[in-house]
Amino acid sequence: MCGIAGVIRFDGAPVDPGLVAEMTAELGHRGPDGTGTWVAGPVGLGHRRLSIIDVAGSAQPMASTDGRLRVTFNGEILNYRELRAGLAYPWRTSGDTEVILAAYEHGGIESVDRLRGQFAFALWDDRQRHAWLVRDRMGILPLYYHRDARMLAFASEVKALLPALRGGPQVDPDGLAEYLCHRVVPAPRTLFAGIRKVPPGHRLRVGLDGDVDVEPYWLLPRDGGDLDVDDGTARRDVSTALGAAVDEALVADVPVGALLSGGLDSSLIVALAARRQGPANLHTYSATFGDPRWDEGRYAAAVAETIGTRHHEVRVGAADFETLWHRLTWHRDGPMSEPADLAVYRLAEAARAEVKVLLSGEGSDELFAGYPKYAFARLTAAAGVVPAPVRAAVLGAVERRLLSRRSRPRVAARALAQPSAADRAQAWFAAFTPAEVLGLLGRPGPRSHAEVWERARGDALARMQYLDCHAWLADNLLERGDRMCMAASVELRPPFLDHRLVELAFALPGRAKVRGRTGKWVLRALARDLLPDWVARRPKVGFRLPMDAWFRTGLREMANDLLLAPGSFVTSMMDRRPVAALLDRHHRGAANEDVRIWTLLCLEVWHETFFGGRRPGGRPARPCTEK
Repeated sequence: MCGIAGVIRFDGAPVDPGLVAEMTAELGHRGPDGTGTWVAGPVGLGHRRLSIIDVAGSAQPMASTDGRLRVTFNGEILNYRELRAGLAYPWRTSGDTEVILAAYEHGGIESVDRLRGQFAFALWDDRQRHAWLVRDRMGILPLYYHRDARMLAFASEVKALLPALRGGPQVDPDGLAEYLCHRVVPAPRTLFAGIRKVPPGHRLRVGLDGDVDVEPYWLLPRDGGDLDVDDGTARRDVSTALGAAVDEALVADVPVGALLSGGLDSSLIVALAARRQGPANLHTYSATFGDPRWDEGRYAAAVAETIGTRHHEVRVGAADFETLWHRLTWHRDGPMSEPADLAVYRLAEAARAEVKVLLSGEGSDELFAGYPKYAFARLTAAAGVVPAPVRAAVLGAVERRLLSRRSRPRVAARALAQPSAADRAQAWFAAFTPAEVLGLLGRPGPRSHAEVWERARGDALARMQYLDCHAWLADNLLERGDRMCMAASVELRPPFLDHRLVELAFALPGRAKVRGRTGKWVLRALARDLLPDWVARRPKVGFRLPMDAWFRTGLREMANDLLLAPGSFVTSMMDRRPVAALLDRHHRGAANEDVRIWTLLCLEVWHETFFGGRRPGGRPARPCTEK
């Protein structure tokens, strides 16, 4: 993968080459292998390259043979060889970037429908005098933009847009409320005022007259479970689609490795990858935490030994936060949504010695119903038959009485107590409920999850999966994977998110996913052909760090100092009393509040990093001084 940036001016002034160069330089970690800029009048494009395909060629920004088109591209078109074979074009490279130009010349912007892979690109059409910004279907790769009366600036990461902001960055109040509710900010908002995300599966047309049109070219299937297939057919179809996705994910001219937790998803990906490129050629990586509750190192090592990969373990501890928290917050462009962000970075950092590309099992839980909460999807939707005040009173009492170690029952009680079906479905992953956000900020926040819930169709399970594929997957897990791996200059590829497999997964009936209280039925059936039976039977554990214990020991003083100190951003924006109360409950062991403490701490560190001079290297974000 790479980093892209650029500017399209509306006011008739030429683009400042220095601005494009500065924006592009901020993305150096995304592309240490090469850099390029192109500026012509009102348009400027920048590119940083991580060489994965056609390593010696395909420099960017790249022009079409007649010079009419220019593209700056981040990602991989995994079916590029197939497309090259079917397009008559005077090829000058052997890579995938030129395929975008050739496909556009033959079919215009509708040609994006033919692309498979993970991508974000900007294409300038000099004949039509407009630009296109395009993001891949599932939002694997990021794309941000800022628009004002003078220009539209775009980039792979928020930090590269800061030089284009007049007056420097500011906090978006609606983005803040969304963050407290979701632990991330769902597209199209961000935590920065005036900076937006291109939603997954969307494209923007940008004209020199200032018109900006946003439109979808692909949408996540809304009608879940409408495919009537028996168990054997479901298993065969998923096996074929996942195998094809892994085959394409291995397309590279550099070494490819894989993350391996020892759980079902990553083990399946590793088993299939090892069959195709040989286990002795496959490096695998797992994190260990020194806490038996969450440490899956022994399972990962057992899977690696069974398959025969070249396995590596990386130890992650509480001390890593003190040295890396601000740095990784800068790379994340926002608060680190989960402690696992740190673990993903440490794994990518270690992997960089052997590989440039890592495969992951991301997306499987959302597509095939792997989270424990999916077994309660029907109850989550049906709980509304009990009046909300009654549910809130009864379940609130249950939540308060549950021991702190019973985290899942407490989360369930809290979720089922919410007033609407959308709130209940979203609350399983929430840091703070909408009512709690109101209490903290003194005003309600946007309800983007309710809008997504209303768009969904199908049964309760399908609607919950549809909801989770938006903010939780696209704006949390995929954003984490991209930022933390790119911070180490490593590309991450999630084969489960091949859009053909996504469409199949959503079409499968619920019985192919959840049976009883066990999710991912069809994947477990598939795993029995490839892996030891214990892998197929293992329950969902999750990629977690022991933050509950760390917040009572090594990180306790840090949490108190950051959140309750005079001048804290959190307590300047929120009521201090509930913040102090949740810290006290956790420290006393009366409740396990590690998720909410983490959410507030990361917000504080984010504000310090971007607004308080804690940017890595000590350089403040330079505001745009153009008139």
